[in-house]
Amino acid sequence: MNAPVSRRQFFRICAAGVATSSIVGLGLAPVSGFAEVRAYKLARTTETRGMCPYCSVSCGVVMYSREEQGKRKIIHIEGDPDNPVNKGTLCPKGAGLLDMVHSPNRLLHPEVREAGTGQWKRISWDDALERVARHMKKDRDANFIEKNTSGVTVNRWPSTAMLVSSAVSNETGYVAIKMARGLGLVTLDTQARI
Repeated sequence: MNAPVSRRQFFRICAAGVATSSIVGLGLAPVSGFAEVRAYKLARTTETRGMCPYCSVSCGVVMYSREEQGKRKIIHIEGDPDNPVNKGTLCPKGAGLLDMVHSPNRLLHPEVREAGTGQWKRISWDDALERVARHMKKDRDANFIEKNTSGVTVNRWPSTAMLVSSAVSNETGYVAIKMARGLGLVTLDTQARI
């Protein structure tokens, strides 16, 4: 049978509970158990910081990869707690990044479908960049407007547009816009347009 708790004992128990919860709340609690589980799960991995590719919010992610069968493979992705945008959290799309990375439908190389064919063929990155540059040059030469109807120099290229990423740094965005304006592009947009 339990002995009754006196009033003085009750206050001692409550004081000990308040002190313990205060210490835990201040972050002075032992976390070695949690650290051991995390260290075991991500042992022998390489940590890489990146950015979620889905939308214009630019949430930071931490990707853990490991060497498997001679290739590096991403085994875990989580929100970056040091990123000021998401502070370690991810939306449902960002939480599913690992599925996107390992999807069998994900393209890993540039492909082209020649006119009149229904087949896609793989090309090298150099061929892809050269092809894009050639098409841009051809279109700019055909549609460039140097002067408007009043004779004022405008240097416009109205037939091509550029979609700028909103997940890049300010410097990269600045250079991209300067390049596009230098080519005469007047139609620029970004995925962050709200």
